[in-house]
Amino acid sequence: MLVNVKFFKKTFLISFFLLITTSLLADEKDKIIAQLNSLNSLEFTFDQLINEETEKGSCLLEFPGKLKCNYFDDKKKELVINNKRLAITQKRYNKTYYYPLSKSPFLNILYKDKLLEIVNSGELKLTNQMIKLIYFGDNEITVFFDKKNLDLKGWEIKDQYNNNINFSLEIVAKNDVFKKGTFKVPEIN
Repeated sequence: MLVNVKFFKKTFLISFFLLITTSLLADEKDKIIAQLNSLNSLEFTFDQLINEETEKGSCLLEFPGKLKCNYFDDKKKELVINNKRLAITQKRYNKTYYYPLSKSPFLNILYKDKLLEIVNSGELKLTNQMIKLIYFGDNEITVFFDKKNLDLKGWEIKDQYNNNINFSLEIVAKNDVFKKGTFKVPEIN
């Protein structure tokens, strides 16, 4: 009889703990979703690590589908995405390269509905300072949020060339309105 009571207590405690943990994780997702729904734009600085090479810069992001990043490098690289077009300009050499946006890893972040899908469907893991959402869609992507203020902190993905990309960011401003033409893709020469 005593064995049955101990087993029942242990089973009850484990079930209770799992229920509370699942509820807390769902609550974190709901809070992140509410925060993302209130966002129209972001300004942030970033560190991008691609296969052991680090790049730094600053970006303006406007939902849906607009991104402009200036890299702090000797080529004075600028990336501009405006819905369906992606252009990278090396201002130092006055060269612009165009890429199809459909293959860009930025698609997961540029469109709020895709980002919300990642939050809703992703596997949530908590660390001391971060919330990690791991999403197994077309490509695996891990999105990071600050545990205290739920701000987007970055992501890890593999691009179309199988490069590991670790993108960490620090938000400077939210919901700013950008000047018309900010996300204008340079004309093809």
